[in-house]
Amino acid sequence: MNIAVTILIGYLLGSFPTGLLIGRVAGIGDVRRYGSGKTGFTNSLRTMGIRWAVLVLLIDAVKGAAPVLIGQFLFEEPWAAALGGFASVIGHTWPVFAGFRGGRGVATAFGAFIAVSLPAAVAVLAIGLIFLAVFRYASVMSIVGVFAGFISIVALVVTNQTAGPYFLFGLLTMVTVELNHLSNIKRLLAGTEPKIGQSDQSHDVAGV
Repeated sequence: MNIAVTILIGYLLGSFPTGLLIGRVAGIGDVRRYGSGKTGFTNSLRTMGIRWAVLVLLIDAVKGAAPVLIGQFLFEEPWAAALGGFASVIGHTWPVFAGFRGGRGVATAFGAFIAVSLPAAVAVLAIGLIFLAVFRYASVMSIVGVFAGFISIVALVVTNQTAGPYFLFGLLTMVTVELNHLSNIKRLLAGTEPKIGQSDQSHDVAGV
């Protein structure tokens, strides 16, 4: 029962349409009408500016961390924490409160990684930023960063530094985020993915 409750909480928290609501407060209406059509940080930055985008990022990260912490400290159940964190990423991607059209789940996944394992979250951030600095693709930052987080979780589980259920969290979250970036991966392979700073609005370049 605790696991089911945490999954439900995670999905509902993830479904909170942060970018959509903040876009309306910022006066631009539905943020999905612009850029990538997503509700996450990158499209918010493009359409609303840094101040509003950072707010979107922070709230989306909290959405991911909260169900993990509920599972850990309220229910004291690793399976609840692991699956609740993953459910928040699903909720962000397919939000029930926003017509099942959300973001790619990276910020929410990052928040969940922070709650699951700070070292894994540091790996997500550090590796992602390195790839962003070198290649200047927001999508590459997200794709590689979340993969690095998964590898970190695997290492922690294998060395008995974190509970086994978090392996499933890392795997499912990584696969979901990578699948959400399939269109970006296709453009990267074709050489048509715009880099940070390029203004080609015909492409979906959002990484978060």
